[in-house]
Order: sequence, then C-alpha cells, then structure tokens
Amino acid sequence: MSNPEGAETAGEPGSPSRPASPAAARAAEAPAPTRAVELRHLRAFLAVADEGNVTRAAAHLGLTQPAVSRTLAALERHLGIRLVDRSTHHLALTPEGVAFRDKATAAVAAFDEALDTGRLRHWPLRLGHAWSAFGPYTTPLLRSWQERYPATPLELLRIDDRTAGLTRGEVDAALLRGPVEAPGLVTEVLFTEARVAAVTADGPLAARTSLRLADLADGPVVLNTVSGTTTPALWPPEARPAATVTVANTDDWLTAIAAGRGNGVSAASTAAMHPHPGVAYVPLDDAPGVPVLLARRDGPGHPALPKLAALAREIVARG
Repeated sequence: MSNPEGAETAGEPGSPSRPASPAAARAAEAPAPTRAVELRHLRAFLAVADEGNVTRAAAHLGLTQPAVSRTLAALERHLGIRLVDRSTHHLALTPEGVAFRDKATAAVAAFDEALDTGRLRHWPLRLGHAWSAFGPYTTPLLRSWQERYPATPLELLRIDDRTAGLTRGEVDAALLRGPVEAPGLVTEVLFTEARVAAVTADGPLAARTSLRLADLADGPVVLNTVSGTTTPALWPPEARPAATVTVANTDDWLTAIAAGRGNGVSAASTAAMHPHPGVAYVPLDDAPGVPVLLARRDGPGHPALPKLAALAREIVARG
C-alpha cells in the first residue's frame, strides 16, 4: 500500500525509516495520473500556444506556472507527441502542435457552444467565407433561407483564412474557392466562376475590354496568400510574373492594387461583391475558372447542414 502524504518512506527490510526525498514528496503531492484528456488540458495548451509563454498562459488561466507546465506535459504524454518546443525562451509549437491546435480549438469551441443556453433556443447555422460569399447567389440564399427556416438564423461570417474558420470550429460550413487541401473536410462543387483581372483604375490596362495572363506578368502581381486562390503557378512556368506583392486579406489586396503597387487576379464575383473606385475589373480570356465549394467538417455537425446544401444547389440551378 502507498504511504499517506507526509509519512516516511521505508528502506530495505530491517533498515530504519528515512525521510522521503524532495522528488518523492513532490510525486506524492501530485494528482494521480489519468489516461483521459480533459478540457483543462486543451485550454492549457491553447493558452500556451496563444501566449508563447507559460507564465503569461498561467496568468491568463488564473493558475500557477508549474500547474500549467504539468498539465501540458500530461497532455503530451497522453498523445505521445511533443506539442511545444521548449528549447528557446519564447516557446514555439512543433509541427505536430500546429496541427493539434486547430483540433483543440474546434473541440473547445464546440464544448463552450454546447453549454450556451441562449444559442440552444435558436441554434444559428454559421456559414463562413473568406471573400465574395456565394457570389451572385448570396442575396437569394439569405432571403430564401429566412423565408423557409426562420427558426434557424443563417449567419454569414467573413473570416480571413483558407477555410474561412471551418477547421478551427468557428463556423459550421463554409463557401470556399479553389482546391482545398485541409484534412477532415467534405466539399461539394456548387458552380464555377470565371476569373477576372483586377487592375489599377487609372492604369493603361483598365481601358482594355479583355486581358490575358501574359498582360499582367510584366509588372508586380498582388497575391492574397492567406485566403486567396491565385498563386504564381496560375501562369505557365516560362511566363511567371516578374514580381509579387503579398497581402493577408481582400481589403489589403484592393488597397494595394488601387495604389498602383501591382495588379491582381480573382473570381468574377469579386467585381460585384467588392467594388472599389481605384480598381477596374477586366475579363481574363485564358485563365481557368475557379470552383466554388460548400465545405463542412467530416462528422456530426449542425442538423440544418443538409437543408443548406439542398437550398444552395436549388438556387444555382435556378440561375
């Protein structure tokens, strides 16, 4: 049997008792190990990931630094992987930690939402998008949903990342453009959009009735590397843009083009959803179309997701 806390530790048979070592005393005071991962483990890991520092994470959680360190270590032991690189003063996530952060965020968000009694009465369906939503079908979708399912609000949320918050659990479904390589998602192509060039409104290309990709390659091309779909690979290898300017969202993309820092390429609905006095949209004759996808996580989700998919298909079919 284990000795009670504070008891002396027996030595060899027949030898006198001796006080417990500091390490043994700490082990006796520590809670019994558990094989289950609890919500506190995920919250501790996410706090460390956000703060990049165990001390600040502990302050955020209202815990001591040793408690957070022990909780994080217990999570890593359970998973059998190292989540945080502790070799530097500023903690950094390992590649496995980066991948696990999205899953932990989704799990914690789902738990917190499940306990939100206000949302239980009218459980909204959150539909994310990175830009341009459902293009020309956006307003018909929102109006038709309100008419048919008034008890389930449809929240359209713009979130500037490649999956519009879907992999992080911030939305229930997302309208995405272009190929999506994030694991754990189920996607359905709803329609395909033509591409357009976005050029500086008072520049020489704005007066053209149409353009080709080669017309944009001589000058800088502005790329939204966070949520956009255009990359230098859109051009043939021998005709890639001479230079690129990178931004993180649609607003900055438009601002850079209007300021004359370069031109861009986007889906046709961007012209209608994001008009800008400093930007002219011109059809591109030789660029492939952009598939518009409805995406959801693979697994149980909001019960109204099948209705959303059916309505989206219906609206596209109506044209």
